[in-house]
Amino acid sequence: MDSQRTVGVESATDRARTTRAIEALGVVAVIRLKDGGKLRAVVDALAAGGVKALELTMTVPGAVELIRHLAPALPPGFLLGAGTVLDSETARAVIGAGAGFVVSPVFRPAIVHTCHECGIPAMPGCFSPTEILAAYECGADIVKVFPATMLGPQFIKDVRAPLPQVKLMPTGGVTVDNAGDWIRAGAVAVGLGSALVDAAAIERGAFDVIEGKARQVVANIAVARGTPPLEPRAPSPDR
Repeated sequence: MDSQRTVGVESATDRARTTRAIEALGVVAVIRLKDGGKLRAVVDALAAGGVKALELTMTVPGAVELIRHLAPALPPGFLLGAGTVLDSETARAVIGAGAGFVVSPVFRPAIVHTCHECGIPAMPGCFSPTEILAAYECGADIVKVFPATMLGPQFIKDVRAPLPQVKLMPTGGVTVDNAGDWIRAGAVAVGLGSALVDAAAIERGAFDVIEGKARQVVANIAVARGTPPLEPRAPSPDR
């Protein structure tokens, strides 16, 4: 019984540590690719620009195996998660492959419970204040506000007024230019997909465009927080 309790405490501690790291980084890159073979180049470009939390969605062909190969190759300080996770079976698969956090576009309590059993943060997608509070009470580590396209930063401010205890991460409608507005409104982090991981740039191999956008969003978030941006690492020599 004592050993089980110790494992549970360690899992909760690891989960809290990962959650704090996501908050500190402030931005999660949502990666959706048609060609998984370009993943490493995209990751290197994001890393060179200072974006160190990556969410690989289950819409990417072979996503679980890509996570399995990428997770051990990332340097310390990087977080690799799985997105578009719709059931607990997929949650177990991506966690087993090495995902450090799990994101869903919807709120399903079973996914939250599975993640917590494995000591991994769960970030379910919610749209209304009722959903947001239900997810929080279920144990969601961060609530993904999705789709945030129709809502705007004022929604985050309005929800946090009565629910200041809930950690919110808007995704959808967040751009490189307005990311700071969401942070100033009270979001702990933002999720950026196509606004950051530019499909056209990937198609033509212009990974420097992604690196530049990554640098800009990191800088904009730092300005919104009134802190210096985290130092990005140099790109890999083979990129």
